[in-house]
Order: sequence, then structure tokens, then C-alpha cells
Amino acid sequence: MGQRIDFAAVNRAALAALPALLRRWLPDGRQVGREYLARNPLRADRRSGSFKINVRTGRWADFATGDAGGDVISLCAYLAGIGQAEAARSLADMLRVRS
Repeated sequence: MGQRIDFAAVNRAALAALPALLRRWLPDGRQVGREYLARNPLRADRRSGSFKINVRTGRWADFATGDAGGDVISLCAYLAGIGQAEAARSLADMLRVRS
């Protein structure tokens, strides 16, 4: 049985590091006000605009496909094609969050 994941703690740490995470995950994006606009790397997206991440809340959406999520863990899971628990563990390791 795996160790219990403190999703709230991971999300807090990820939100604090979100600008750096976004530059790593979506390097061709740019911040405009409270939103980070990027091309969605999971589809043939030619220009940024429909894939947006709120840098204050972590909420994100691809308005061209309807894919969306409410936090940084769900964004990590979406971009990596993994489950929420695996994404939370990955972020916890990356950000050195301990339960």
C-alpha cells in the first residue's frame, strides 16, 4: 500500500511554483494578466489562445476541446497522460513536499 498523498499540500506548493512549472511544461507560452496562454502540446495547436491556465488559482482549460481542470495536479496529469495520484506524487517529489 502506498503512502497517503496530501493533495492540498502538493497543490499549494505547485501553485507557488506555477510560473516556473508552466515555463517548463509549456515553454512557448506567455503570461497575459492572470492567465498563461500556450499551445496545447497534446493536439495540433498552431497558436496559443485557447489553452489557458490561471496562474493564481491553477484552474485551466482548453476551450477548443473542452478539456479542463481545477488545479495544478490535474494539469500535470493531463499533460503527462497519467492519473491524479501519480501526478501528485511526481509534483511532490519535484517540489520536495513531504506528507
